[in-house]
Amino acid sequence: MAETPTLFRKVLIANRGEIAVRIIRACRELGLRTVAVYSDVDRNAMHVRHATEAYHIGPPPPRESYLRIDKILDVAKRSGADAIHPGYGFLAERPDFAQACLDEGIAFIGPTPEAIAAMGDKVVARRTVQEAGVPVVPGTDVMLRDDELEAEASRIGYPLLIKAAAGGGGKGMRRVDRPEDFEGALHSARREAEAAFGDGSVYLEKLIEGGRHIEIQILADTHGNVIYLGERECSIQRRHQKLLEESPSPFVNEALRRRMGEVALQAARAVNYCNAGTIEFLVDRDRNFYFLEMNTRLQVEHPVTEFVTNLDIVKEQIRIARGRKLSRTQDEIEIKGAAIECRINAEDPYNNFLPSTGTITAMTLPTGPGVRVDTGVTAGDQITPYYDPLISKLICWGDTRGEALLRMRRALSEYKIMGLKTNIPFHQNLLDSARFIGGQYDTTFVEERFSMGGGREFRPEIAAIIATLVAHEERRKAAQIVRRDGRDGQVSKWKLAGRWEQMWR
Repeated sequence: MAETPTLFRKVLIANRGEIAVRIIRACRELGLRTVAVYSDVDRNAMHVRHATEAYHIGPPPPRESYLRIDKILDVAKRSGADAIHPGYGFLAERPDFAQACLDEGIAFIGPTPEAIAAMGDKVVARRTVQEAGVPVVPGTDVMLRDDELEAEASRIGYPLLIKAAAGGGGKGMRRVDRPEDFEGALHSARREAEAAFGDGSVYLEKLIEGGRHIEIQILADTHGNVIYLGERECSIQRRHQKLLEESPSPFVNEALRRRMGEVALQAARAVNYCNAGTIEFLVDRDRNFYFLEMNTRLQVEHPVTEFVTNLDIVKEQIRIARGRKLSRTQDEIEIKGAAIECRINAEDPYNNFLPSTGTITAMTLPTGPGVRVDTGVTAGDQITPYYDPLISKLICWGDTRGEALLRMRRALSEYKIMGLKTNIPFHQNLLDSARFIGGQYDTTFVEERFSMGGGREFRPEIAAIIATLVAHEERRKAAQIVRRDGRDGQVSKWKLAGRWEQMWR
């Protein structure tokens, strides 16, 4: 049902770091004033300096500051904020927070509390989308006691995943390969889920070997319009934490993209979804796909979709919250070029990705055509142990995947951060990997088939050619060779990648 357009002029951002800065910038471009909130250690943070106003909300631990609904609403009332944007993480997927905002007459820039509740509880979400005809990964569909979960684990079969019901991002998730490991993993997952989301509820899901993590970005307004913005490949992960994302996926062809997009719209309509959201799928080697979960918020990796669609998702969120129609229809969405995002974290990839804290003594950001850096820190700022180690997101776009890869490699070489360890060397090694360049990877790639050793000479001109052919072979039918028997034939993705590996050696 369409809502009467709402005119708000001041937005409180209930978050910190790079996403708070990102939202503040979008608001400023729309002529909106902004309100920042900060903990003790964020007093001089970038998001505080960029906002129109800023208010202190407590000590560093999130439970005493950024997770305090009462403090944030108090700031909203004192500052006269008309709307609140939650960003991602913290309170972004808390239906009680969304409802509290509405109860105070403050617009919530996100979905309804009912939609957050339906899709935020992963078990309820599975049941909801199943009823709408959306395929799901085999697993448990009701809350169970520990002994019941153990019995269900035997029925589902190993390997499997224990997953937090109240949140995502890899928190409260454990892989279990053997029955004897189940009890310890279950208790560990419950503890982490309780600490991260305030809810230790978990469920089980069959682990699909060799799967790829692919998600569909959707937008829905209050006038009944729902569209999808293509897919993002999110399979480069470590311990279920995404490290690099790209759009479009080198694995997804046009037919699969259309089928996944249509199913994503089914899932969104099943809960009368409104605003920005992401439907996450697991795709097996045969391109069968299964619903994993829906993230009822803005995603960390949204910039790659913005690059290839030339659409500002944050501005669309604000537009929707104001009761206006989407700025584009499905027919007007066109994927152009390719974009890659590297998450630059304060951690040491040579020492098991051990978190690194301290002061950034110097920082030089990469620039140039097709390069974007979303960050919430600068030289002189501190990286503390209280929050996510994300320093920035480096996003590069190119006409082809090959150009995007080369541009990213150039940007990584320009990016200098002094004073602490970062995972920039990891990304540089990853972009040297023959399998990554050839698109031959899944969610286990980093942990099972990648090492920081490397040491081989990188040949960018060959990498660009191979990556471009692999990414566009199915769609453009451009990669042709002459077989040994003299017949013309088309190269498969795997043959192309194999030839690249031979050239690499």
